[in-house]
Amino acid sequence: MSSLDDVIAAHGVHLGPLFRVLGLLREGRHDLGELVRASSAPRRSVEELLAALGDDLERSDAGVRIAPGARAAYARYQLPAYGDPIDAALAERTELLARITGYVDSVPPPLSALDHVQATPETVLRRALWLDSRYDLGSARILFLGDHDLTSLAVRAVRPDTELTVVDLDDRVLAYVEEVSEGSIRTLHADLRVGLPPSISGRADLVFTDPPYTPEGMGLFASRGVQALREPTDGRLLLAYGYSVRHPALGAQVQRSLATLGLTFEAILPDFNRYFGAQAIGSSADLYVCQPTAKAKKIRGGKGKAAIYTHGPQSVEAGSTKPALLDKLYEIAAEGGLGVESRPVDWSISGPEGDAVAMDLTADPGPWLLRTLLGTNARRLALLLPNAHPDLADAAAQKALNDLVGAKYKLRLLRSTPDNKHAVVVADIVEHPDELLMRAHARLANVSLSVPEELKDARLIDLPRHRLARLLTRG
Repeated sequence: MSSLDDVIAAHGVHLGPLFRVLGLLREGRHDLGELVRASSAPRRSVEELLAALGDDLERSDAGVRIAPGARAAYARYQLPAYGDPIDAALAERTELLARITGYVDSVPPPLSALDHVQATPETVLRRALWLDSRYDLGSARILFLGDHDLTSLAVRAVRPDTELTVVDLDDRVLAYVEEVSEGSIRTLHADLRVGLPPSISGRADLVFTDPPYTPEGMGLFASRGVQALREPTDGRLLLAYGYSVRHPALGAQVQRSLATLGLTFEAILPDFNRYFGAQAIGSSADLYVCQPTAKAKKIRGGKGKAAIYTHGPQSVEAGSTKPALLDKLYEIAAEGGLGVESRPVDWSISGPEGDAVAMDLTADPGPWLLRTLLGTNARRLALLLPNAHPDLADAAAQKALNDLVGAKYKLRLLRSTPDNKHAVVVADIVEHPDELLMRAHARLANVSLSVPEELKDARLIDLPRHRLARLLTRG
Protein backbone atom coordinates (compact mmCIF):
# COMPACT_ATOMS: atom_id res chain seq x y z
CA MET A 1 0.00 0.00 0.00
CA SER A 2 2.91 2.35 0.66
CA SER A 3 3.90 2.08 -3.00
CA LEU A 4 0.46 3.34 -4.04
CA ASP A 5 0.65 6.15 -1.49
CA ASP A 6 4.00 7.17 -2.96
CA VAL A 7 2.47 7.37 -6.47
CA ILE A 8 -0.45 9.43 -5.17
CA ALA A 9 1.79 11.73 -3.13
CA ALA A 10 3.84 12.50 -6.24
CA HIS A 11 0.74 14.13 -7.79
CA GLY A 12 0.24 16.66 -5.00
CA VAL A 13 -3.35 17.85 -4.55
CA HIS A 14 -4.37 17.08 -8.14
CA LEU A 15 -5.72 13.66 -7.24
CA GLY A 16 -9.11 13.61 -8.93
CA PRO A 17 -7.93 11.73 -12.06
CA LEU A 18 -6.08 9.05 -10.06
CA PHE A 19 -9.00 8.60 -7.68
CA ARG A 20 -11.29 8.17 -10.68
CA VAL A 21 -9.03 5.39 -11.95
CA LEU A 22 -9.24 3.63 -8.59
CA GLY A 23 -13.00 4.06 -8.55
CA LEU A 24 -13.31 2.47 -11.97
CA LEU A 25 -11.10 -0.42 -10.91
CA ARG A 26 -13.27 -1.03 -7.85
CA GLU A 27 -16.39 -1.14 -10.04
CA GLY A 28 -15.20 -3.64 -12.64
CA ARG A 29 -12.82 -4.47 -15.47
CA HIS A 30 -11.50 -1.81 -17.86
CA ASP A 31 -8.77 -1.66 -20.47
CA LEU A 32 -6.04 0.95 -20.35
CA GLY A 33 -7.66 3.20 -22.95
CA GLU A 34 -10.93 3.31 -21.01
CA LEU A 35 -9.14 4.17 -17.78
CA VAL A 36 -7.26 7.04 -19.42
CA ARG A 37 -10.29 8.42 -21.24
CA ALA A 38 -12.69 8.21 -18.29
CA SER A 39 -10.24 9.66 -15.76
CA SER A 40 -8.29 12.23 -17.86
CA ALA A 41 -5.08 10.96 -16.21
CA PRO A 42 -2.08 10.69 -18.56
CA ARG A 43 -1.32 7.15 -19.70
CA ARG A 44 2.00 7.12 -17.88
CA SER A 45 0.33 8.07 -14.59
CA VAL A 46 -2.27 5.32 -15.03
CA GLU A 47 0.45 2.78 -15.74
CA GLU A 48 2.35 3.83 -12.59
CA LEU A 49 -0.80 3.48 -10.51
CA LEU A 50 -1.57 0.02 -11.92
CA ALA A 51 1.96 -1.13 -11.17
CA ALA A 52 1.64 0.15 -7.59
CA LEU A 53 -1.46 -1.98 -6.97
CA GLY A 54 0.66 -5.09 -7.15
CA ASP A 55 -1.13 -8.35 -6.29
CA ASP A 56 -4.39 -6.52 -5.59
CA LEU A 57 -4.81 -5.97 -9.34
CA GLU A 58 -6.43 -8.73 -11.39
CA ARG A 59 -5.53 -8.89 -15.07
CA SER A 60 -7.40 -10.70 -17.87
CA ASP A 61 -8.21 -10.34 -21.56
CA ALA A 62 -11.32 -8.39 -20.49
CA GLY A 63 -9.24 -5.76 -18.69
CA VAL A 64 -7.99 -5.04 -15.19
CA ARG A 65 -9.74 -4.58 -11.86
CA ILE A 66 -9.06 -4.50 -8.15
CA ALA A 67 -9.68 -7.96 -6.73
CA PRO A 68 -13.06 -8.14 -4.99
CA GLY A 69 -11.49 -9.10 -1.68
CA ALA A 70 -9.25 -6.01 -1.72
CA ARG A 71 -11.77 -3.37 -2.76
CA ALA A 72 -12.65 -2.19 0.74
CA ALA A 73 -9.05 -1.17 1.35
CA TYR A 74 -9.25 1.36 -1.49
CA ALA A 75 -12.56 2.97 -0.61
CA ARG A 76 -10.82 5.90 1.07
CA TYR A 77 -9.27 7.03 -2.20
CA GLN A 78 -12.05 9.28 -3.48
CA LEU A 79 -13.20 12.88 -3.56
CA PRO A 80 -16.77 14.18 -3.06
CA ALA A 81 -18.90 14.11 -6.23
CA TYR A 82 -21.12 17.09 -7.08
CA GLY A 83 -23.63 17.33 -9.88
CA ASP A 84 -22.80 19.08 -13.16
CA PRO A 85 -25.88 20.56 -14.88
CA ILE A 86 -24.45 19.81 -18.33
CA ASP A 87 -23.93 16.18 -17.33
CA ALA A 88 -27.55 16.08 -16.15
CA ALA A 89 -28.74 17.55 -19.45
CA LEU A 90 -26.62 15.05 -21.34
CA ALA A 91 -28.13 12.14 -19.41
CA GLU A 92 -31.64 13.25 -20.39
CA ARG A 93 -30.90 13.19 -24.12
CA THR A 94 -30.30 9.53 -24.80
CA GLU A 95 -31.95 9.56 -28.25
CA LEU A 96 -29.97 12.60 -29.35
CA LEU A 97 -26.74 11.07 -28.07
CA ALA A 98 -27.50 7.89 -30.02
CA ARG A 99 -27.98 9.93 -33.19
CA ILE A 100 -24.69 11.78 -32.68
CA THR A 101 -22.96 8.48 -31.94
CA GLY A 102 -24.15 7.31 -35.34
CA TYR A 103 -22.69 10.41 -36.97
CA VAL A 104 -19.32 9.87 -35.25
CA ASP A 105 -19.27 6.17 -36.14
CA SER A 106 -19.60 7.03 -39.85
CA VAL A 107 -17.27 10.05 -40.07
CA PRO A 108 -14.33 9.60 -42.50
CA PRO A 109 -11.38 7.94 -40.74
CA PRO A 110 -8.98 10.25 -38.86
CA LEU A 111 -5.85 11.44 -40.66
CA SER A 112 -2.82 11.40 -38.38
CA ALA A 113 -1.07 13.91 -40.66
CA LEU A 114 -3.80 16.42 -39.70
CA ASP A 115 -3.62 15.51 -35.98
CA HIS A 116 -7.14 14.09 -36.05
CA VAL A 117 -8.08 12.51 -32.71
CA GLN A 118 -11.81 11.80 -32.54
CA ALA A 119 -13.77 13.35 -29.69
CA THR A 120 -16.27 11.06 -28.00
CA PRO A 121 -19.97 11.49 -28.90
CA GLU A 122 -20.62 12.58 -25.31
CA THR A 123 -18.05 15.37 -25.72
CA VAL A 124 -19.56 16.50 -29.02
CA LEU A 125 -23.05 16.77 -27.51
CA ARG A 126 -21.65 18.32 -24.32
CA ARG A 127 -20.10 21.10 -26.43
CA ALA A 128 -23.43 21.85 -28.10
CA LEU A 129 -25.34 21.88 -24.81
CA TRP A 130 -22.77 24.13 -23.15
CA LEU A 131 -22.88 26.60 -26.05
CA ASP A 132 -26.68 26.62 -25.92
CA SER A 133 -26.62 27.29 -22.18
CA ARG A 134 -24.17 30.17 -22.51
CA TYR A 135 -25.05 32.05 -25.72
CA ASP A 136 -28.10 33.09 -27.73
CA LEU A 137 -27.59 30.60 -30.51
CA GLY A 138 -30.82 31.59 -32.24
CA SER A 139 -29.24 34.89 -33.28
CA ALA A 140 -25.65 33.69 -33.59
CA ARG A 141 -23.40 32.92 -36.50
CA ILE A 142 -21.02 30.14 -35.50
CA LEU A 143 -17.91 29.25 -37.45
CA PHE A 144 -16.09 25.94 -36.92
CA LEU A 145 -12.43 26.00 -37.95
CA GLY A 146 -12.02 22.29 -38.65
CA ASP A 147 -14.75 19.88 -37.60
CA HIS A 148 -13.73 16.24 -37.87
CA ASP A 149 -15.36 15.91 -34.42
CA LEU A 150 -18.74 16.96 -35.95
CA THR A 151 -19.58 19.55 -33.29
CA SER A 152 -21.49 21.48 -35.95
CA LEU A 153 -23.91 18.56 -36.39
CA ALA A 154 -24.53 18.43 -32.63
CA VAL A 155 -25.25 22.17 -32.52
CA ARG A 156 -27.58 21.80 -35.51
CA ALA A 157 -29.45 19.03 -33.64
CA VAL A 158 -29.73 21.11 -30.45
CA ARG A 159 -30.54 24.45 -32.11
CA PRO A 160 -31.80 24.11 -35.71
CA ASP A 161 -32.15 27.91 -36.02
CA THR A 162 -28.42 28.66 -35.64
CA GLU A 163 -26.43 29.80 -38.69
CA LEU A 164 -23.47 27.43 -38.99
CA THR A 165 -20.40 27.35 -41.22
CA VAL A 166 -17.64 24.75 -41.28
CA VAL A 167 -14.21 25.45 -42.77
CA ASP A 168 -11.88 22.49 -43.11
CA LEU A 169 -8.80 21.33 -44.99
CA ASP A 170 -10.25 17.83 -45.29
CA ASP A 171 -12.71 17.67 -48.20
CA ARG A 172 -14.06 14.36 -46.89
CA VAL A 173 -15.27 16.05 -43.71
CA LEU A 174 -16.91 18.88 -45.66
CA ALA A 175 -18.79 16.44 -47.89
CA TYR A 176 -19.90 14.40 -44.88
CA VAL A 177 -21.15 17.43 -42.90
CA GLU A 178 -23.08 18.74 -45.89
CA GLU A 179 -24.62 15.33 -46.56
CA VAL A 180 -25.72 14.68 -42.98
CA SER A 181 -27.00 18.23 -42.46
CA GLU A 182 -28.82 18.07 -45.82
CA GLY A 183 -27.10 21.28 -46.88
CA SER A 184 -28.21 23.29 -43.83
CA ILE A 185 -24.59 23.83 -42.74
CA ARG A 186 -22.42 25.92 -45.04
CA THR A 187 -19.10 24.28 -45.87
CA LEU A 188 -15.96 25.91 -47.28
CA HIS A 189 -12.47 24.61 -47.97
CA ALA A 190 -9.41 26.30 -46.54
CA ASP A 191 -5.90 25.63 -45.38
CA LEU A 192 -5.60 28.25 -42.65
CA ARG A 193 -1.87 28.57 -43.31
CA VAL A 194 -2.77 30.00 -46.72
CA GLY A 195 -5.62 32.17 -45.47
CA LEU A 196 -9.25 32.50 -44.43
CA PRO A 197 -11.92 32.56 -47.17
CA PRO A 198 -12.92 36.23 -47.63
CA SER A 199 -16.63 35.39 -47.57
CA ILE A 200 -16.45 34.46 -43.88
CA SER A 201 -13.95 37.04 -42.65
CA GLY A 202 -15.50 39.37 -40.07
CA ARG A 203 -18.88 37.61 -40.03
CA ALA A 204 -18.97 35.22 -37.06
CA ASP A 205 -20.22 35.82 -33.52
CA LEU A 206 -18.65 32.65 -32.14
CA VAL A 207 -15.72 30.61 -33.42
CA PHE A 208 -15.12 27.04 -32.22
CA THR A 209 -11.98 25.07 -32.99
CA ASP A 210 -10.06 22.01 -31.82
CA PRO A 211 -6.71 22.80 -33.48
CA PRO A 212 -3.34 21.05 -33.59
CA TYR A 213 -1.89 21.17 -30.07
CA THR A 214 1.41 22.78 -31.02
CA PRO A 215 2.11 26.44 -30.19
CA GLU A 216 2.28 27.09 -33.94
CA GLY A 217 -1.06 25.37 -34.60
CA MET A 218 -2.85 26.98 -31.67
CA GLY A 219 -1.57 30.43 -32.60
CA LEU A 220 -2.55 30.07 -36.26
CA PHE A 221 -6.07 28.81 -35.61
CA ALA A 222 -6.64 31.41 -32.90
CA SER A 223 -5.52 34.28 -35.14
CA ARG A 224 -7.77 33.08 -37.98
CA GLY A 225 -10.59 32.80 -35.47
CA VAL A 226 -10.16 36.42 -34.42
CA GLN A 227 -10.17 37.49 -38.09
CA ALA A 228 -13.45 35.65 -38.56
CA LEU A 229 -15.26 37.45 -35.72
CA ARG A 230 -17.67 40.21 -36.68
CA GLU A 231 -16.75 42.35 -33.68
CA PRO A 232 -13.82 40.71 -31.92
CA THR A 233 -14.36 42.23 -28.46
CA ASP A 234 -18.05 41.24 -28.51
CA GLY A 235 -17.47 37.76 -29.92
CA ARG A 236 -15.94 34.71 -28.33
CA LEU A 237 -13.31 32.25 -29.48
CA LEU A 238 -13.58 28.74 -28.05
CA LEU A 239 -10.58 26.43 -28.33
CA ALA A 240 -9.94 22.90 -27.16
CA TYR A 241 -6.40 22.40 -25.93
CA GLY A 242 -4.78 19.61 -23.98
CA TYR A 243 -1.36 18.99 -22.49
CA SER A 244 -0.04 16.51 -19.96
CA VAL A 245 -0.15 17.63 -16.35
CA ARG A 246 3.31 16.10 -16.18
CA HIS A 247 4.57 18.78 -18.58
CA PRO A 248 2.94 22.11 -17.60
CA ALA A 249 5.59 24.10 -19.49
CA LEU A 250 3.89 23.05 -22.75
CA GLY A 251 0.62 24.55 -21.54
CA ALA A 252 2.37 27.73 -20.47
CA GLN A 253 3.95 28.11 -23.90
CA VAL A 254 0.59 27.88 -25.67
CA GLN A 255 -1.12 30.21 -23.20
CA ARG A 256 1.59 32.80 -23.76
CA SER A 257 1.07 32.59 -27.53
CA LEU A 258 -2.68 33.12 -27.10
CA ALA A 259 -2.15 36.07 -24.76
CA THR A 260 0.24 37.61 -27.29
CA LEU A 261 -2.64 37.62 -29.78
CA GLY A 262 -4.67 39.80 -27.41
CA LEU A 263 -6.90 37.06 -26.01
CA THR A 264 -8.12 36.98 -22.42
CA PHE A 265 -9.08 33.69 -20.78
CA GLU A 266 -12.68 34.22 -19.74
CA ALA A 267 -12.76 30.59 -18.62
CA ILE A 268 -10.70 27.41 -18.83
CA LEU A 269 -12.91 24.37 -18.26
CA PRO A 270 -10.62 21.48 -17.28
CA ASP A 271 -11.00 18.06 -18.95
CA PHE A 272 -14.12 19.26 -20.80
CA ASN A 273 -13.23 17.28 -23.94
CA ARG A 274 -12.58 13.52 -24.06
CA TYR A 275 -11.10 11.59 -26.99
CA PHE A 276 -10.54 8.15 -28.44
CA GLY A 277 -6.77 8.36 -28.32
CA ALA A 278 -4.25 11.02 -27.21
CA GLN A 279 -3.47 8.95 -24.12
CA ALA A 280 -0.29 10.91 -23.41
CA ILE A 281 -2.47 13.87 -22.39
CA GLY A 282 -5.05 11.76 -20.62
CA SER A 283 -7.33 11.47 -23.69
CA SER A 284 -8.68 14.85 -22.63
CA ALA A 285 -8.42 18.56 -23.31
CA ASP A 286 -9.59 21.73 -21.62
CA LEU A 287 -12.04 24.15 -23.20
CA TYR A 288 -10.63 27.67 -23.45
CA VAL A 289 -13.23 30.44 -23.65
CA CYS A 290 -11.41 33.51 -24.96
CA GLN A 291 -12.56 37.10 -25.32
CA PRO A 292 -10.45 39.14 -27.74
CA THR A 293 -9.22 42.53 -26.52
CA ALA A 294 -8.85 45.70 -28.54
CA LYS A 295 -5.31 44.53 -29.34
CA ALA A 296 -6.74 41.51 -31.12
CA LYS A 297 -8.61 43.78 -33.54
CA LYS A 298 -5.28 44.82 -35.02
CA ILE A 299 -4.41 41.29 -36.06
CA ARG A 300 -3.93 40.98 -39.77
CA GLY A 301 -3.74 37.71 -41.59
CA GLY A 302 -0.36 36.70 -42.86
CA LYS A 303 0.84 33.32 -44.00
CA GLY A 304 1.10 30.66 -41.34
CA LYS A 305 4.07 28.38 -40.83
CA ALA A 306 3.81 25.15 -42.78
CA ALA A 307 4.83 23.01 -39.80
CA ILE A 308 1.94 23.13 -37.33
CA TYR A 309 1.17 19.47 -36.65
CA THR A 310 2.66 16.84 -34.34
CA HIS A 311 2.75 14.02 -36.94
CA GLY A 312 3.63 13.54 -40.59
CA PRO A 313 5.36 15.65 -43.24
CA GLN A 314 3.89 18.91 -41.91
CA SER A 315 4.93 18.32 -38.33
CA VAL A 316 7.08 20.75 -36.41
CA GLU A 317 9.99 18.28 -36.54
CA ALA A 318 9.69 17.29 -40.21
CA GLY A 319 12.75 17.70 -42.41
CA SER A 320 13.09 19.62 -45.66
CA THR A 321 13.05 18.27 -49.23
CA LYS A 322 16.38 17.13 -50.61
CA PRO A 323 17.96 19.67 -53.02
CA ALA A 324 18.51 16.99 -55.69
CA LEU A 325 14.75 16.40 -55.94
CA LEU A 326 14.08 20.11 -56.35
CA ASP A 327 16.78 20.42 -58.99
CA LYS A 328 15.05 17.73 -61.04
CA LEU A 329 11.70 19.48 -60.56
CA TYR A 330 13.12 22.75 -61.94
CA GLU A 331 14.67 20.88 -64.86
CA ILE A 332 11.29 19.41 -65.79
CA ALA A 333 9.58 22.80 -65.40
CA ALA A 334 12.09 24.43 -67.75
CA GLU A 335 11.63 21.94 -70.62
CA GLY A 336 11.31 23.75 -73.93
CA GLY A 337 13.33 26.72 -72.69
CA LEU A 338 10.73 28.17 -70.29
CA GLY A 339 11.82 30.51 -67.52
CA VAL A 340 11.12 28.98 -64.11
CA GLU A 341 9.89 30.69 -60.96
CA SER A 342 10.01 28.81 -57.66
CA ARG A 343 7.20 29.46 -55.19
CA PRO A 344 6.12 28.29 -51.75
CA VAL A 345 2.76 26.54 -51.48
CA ASP A 346 0.16 29.29 -51.85
CA TRP A 347 -3.01 29.56 -53.89
CA SER A 348 -4.58 32.50 -52.06
CA ILE A 349 -4.02 35.36 -54.48
CA SER A 350 -4.01 35.51 -58.26
CA GLY A 351 -1.28 37.61 -59.78
CA PRO A 352 1.00 38.00 -62.83
CA GLU A 353 2.32 34.60 -63.86
CA GLY A 354 5.62 33.70 -65.48
CA ASP A 355 6.29 31.04 -68.06
CA ALA A 356 6.62 28.20 -65.56
CA VAL A 357 6.07 27.87 -61.82
CA ALA A 358 7.65 25.09 -59.75
CA MET A 359 6.30 24.18 -56.31
CA ASP A 360 7.32 21.65 -53.70
CA LEU A 361 4.11 19.90 -52.58
CA THR A 362 5.81 16.95 -50.89
CA ALA A 363 4.00 17.77 -47.61
CA ASP A 364 0.60 17.81 -49.32
CA PRO A 365 -1.98 16.16 -47.02
CA GLY A 366 -4.22 15.68 -50.07
CA PRO A 367 -6.00 18.92 -51.05
CA TRP A 368 -3.01 21.06 -52.10
CA LEU A 369 -2.61 19.66 -55.60
CA LEU A 370 -6.11 20.53 -56.78
CA ARG A 371 -6.09 23.95 -55.08
CA THR A 372 -2.73 24.81 -56.64
CA LEU A 373 -4.00 23.87 -60.10
CA LEU A 374 -7.10 25.99 -59.58
CA GLY A 375 -5.37 28.99 -58.03
CA THR A 376 -2.32 29.37 -60.28
CA ASN A 377 -2.54 30.54 -63.91
CA ALA A 378 0.98 29.93 -65.18
CA ARG A 379 1.76 28.70 -68.68
CA ARG A 380 3.16 25.61 -66.99
CA LEU A 381 3.08 24.23 -63.46
CA ALA A 382 5.55 21.61 -62.23
CA LEU A 383 4.58 20.17 -58.85
CA LEU A 384 6.59 17.73 -56.73
CA LEU A 385 4.34 15.35 -54.77
CA PRO A 386 4.41 12.08 -52.85
CA ASN A 387 4.08 9.14 -55.22
CA ALA A 388 1.17 7.88 -53.08
CA HIS A 389 -0.80 11.13 -53.33
CA PRO A 390 -4.55 10.33 -53.36
CA ASP A 391 -5.10 12.13 -56.68
CA LEU A 392 -2.43 9.94 -58.31
CA ALA A 393 -3.17 6.62 -56.60
CA ASP A 394 -5.03 4.91 -59.45
CA ALA A 395 -6.65 5.51 -62.83
CA ALA A 396 -9.99 6.52 -61.31
CA ALA A 397 -8.37 9.16 -59.08
CA GLN A 398 -6.33 10.53 -61.97
CA LYS A 399 -9.43 10.77 -64.18
CA ALA A 400 -11.36 12.58 -61.43
CA LEU A 401 -8.58 15.17 -61.15
CA ASN A 402 -8.40 15.64 -64.91
CA ASP A 403 -12.19 16.06 -65.09
CA LEU A 404 -11.96 18.98 -62.68
CA VAL A 405 -9.08 20.91 -64.27
CA GLY A 406 -8.96 19.59 -67.84
CA ALA A 407 -10.60 22.74 -69.23
CA LYS A 408 -7.61 24.72 -67.91
CA TYR A 409 -4.57 22.45 -67.86
CA LYS A 410 -3.38 19.41 -69.78
CA LEU A 411 -1.81 17.14 -67.19
CA ARG A 412 1.21 14.86 -67.40
CA LEU A 413 1.56 12.61 -64.36
CA LEU A 414 5.16 11.49 -63.98
CA ARG A 415 4.99 8.74 -61.37
CA SER A 416 8.15 7.60 -59.55
CA THR A 417 9.93 10.78 -60.64
CA PRO A 418 12.54 11.91 -59.60
CA ASP A 419 12.68 8.78 -57.38
CA ASN A 420 10.35 5.96 -56.41
CA LYS A 421 8.88 7.92 -53.49
CA HIS A 422 7.87 10.99 -55.48
CA ALA A 423 5.98 12.11 -58.55
CA VAL A 424 5.90 15.25 -60.66
CA VAL A 425 2.66 16.64 -62.04
CA VAL A 426 3.23 18.82 -65.10
CA ALA A 427 0.31 21.05 -66.06
CA ASP A 428 0.42 22.94 -69.36
CA ILE A 429 -2.21 25.57 -70.09
CA VAL A 430 -4.71 24.61 -72.80
CA GLU A 431 -5.33 26.84 -75.82
CA HIS A 432 -8.65 28.30 -74.68
CA PRO A 433 -8.91 27.81 -70.91
CA ASP A 434 -12.29 28.04 -69.20
CA GLU A 435 -12.95 31.52 -67.76
CA LEU A 436 -14.34 30.18 -64.49
CA LEU A 437 -11.17 28.17 -63.89
CA MET A 438 -8.97 31.13 -64.77
CA ARG A 439 -10.81 33.36 -62.28
CA ALA A 440 -10.78 31.07 -59.28
CA HIS A 441 -10.23 34.00 -56.88
CA ALA A 442 -13.23 36.04 -58.03
CA ARG A 443 -16.65 35.95 -56.41
CA LEU A 444 -18.66 33.35 -58.25
CA ALA A 445 -21.46 35.88 -58.73
CA ASN A 446 -19.04 37.96 -60.82
CA VAL A 447 -17.97 35.04 -63.01
CA SER A 448 -20.94 32.80 -63.55
CA LEU A 449 -24.71 33.24 -63.63
CA SER A 450 -25.37 29.55 -63.06
CA VAL A 451 -24.34 29.13 -59.43
CA PRO A 452 -26.66 28.51 -56.47
CA GLU A 453 -27.57 31.55 -54.40
CA GLU A 454 -25.66 30.31 -51.33
CA LEU A 455 -22.43 30.14 -53.37
CA LYS A 456 -22.47 33.56 -54.99
CA ASP A 457 -20.30 35.23 -52.34
CA ALA A 458 -17.78 32.38 -52.35
CA ARG A 459 -14.79 31.93 -54.61
CA LEU A 460 -14.17 28.83 -56.70
CA ILE A 461 -10.93 28.25 -54.78
CA ASP A 462 -12.88 28.03 -51.49
CA LEU A 463 -15.49 25.48 -52.52
CA PRO A 464 -15.37 21.94 -51.13
CA ARG A 465 -14.32 19.37 -53.68
CA HIS A 466 -17.79 17.83 -53.99
CA ARG A 467 -19.18 21.28 -54.82
CA LEU A 468 -16.41 21.89 -57.33
CA ALA A 469 -17.27 18.64 -59.07
CA ARG A 470 -20.88 19.74 -59.51
CA LEU A 471 -19.84 23.07 -61.04
CA LEU A 472 -16.87 22.05 -63.15
CA THR A 473 -18.23 18.83 -64.65
CA ARG A 474 -21.59 20.34 -65.63
CA GLY A 475 -22.75 19.71 -69.18
